This record gives sequence, structure tokens and C-alpha cells, in this order.
Amino acid sequence: MVEEKKVVITNKTGLHARPAAQFVQKAGKFDSKIEIIFEEKEVNAKSIMGVMSLGVGKGNEITVRADGEDAQEAIKELVEFIEVEMAKEDEE
Repeated sequence: MVEEKKVVITNKTGLHARPAAQFVQKAGKFDSKIEIIFEEKEVNAKSIMGVMSLGVGKGNEITVRADGEDAQEAIKELVEFIEVEMAKEDEE
């Protein structure tokens, strides 16, 4: 089953360094194939090099796509991480 959702990056640093590493770590917990799509590029969301290579910054919109048994749960958790956890980082 394929699930996907668009999400806008709102934190200051975007999907770089620490947030990217945390995202990849979360994606790795799922059995589904998970990808991030940004400006017609698709990368494996479980690859730190892939995620960093996108250069996603604040205000950019990405699509998170998961394909597998736990796709729905993966999308829910990863989108929540972007919208809630990454946004909190700016408050520190």
C-alpha cells in the first residue's frame, strides 16, 4: 500500500545535519520503502546522504512517500516529526 503526504519544512535549518539524521533514524524503524520527493528528485529517506543531497530548506515543500505494510504509520510519524519535533528545535 502506498501512502504519501506533502509537508512544508518550517524550522530554520531545514532538513540538514541533526534534523536529517533524526529523520533518517525514524524512517529506518519502518519496514516500508520510504522516499522523500523534492523538486522532481526522489531519494531513499533511510539514506542520510540522500536526504542531505536534496538541500531542503525552510519554506520548501517535500512529499514523503511510503510503500509497504506499515506505510500509513510511517507517514503519520514522519510528518509529525517534521511539523512538531523539527519546529521545536527553533525554540531552543
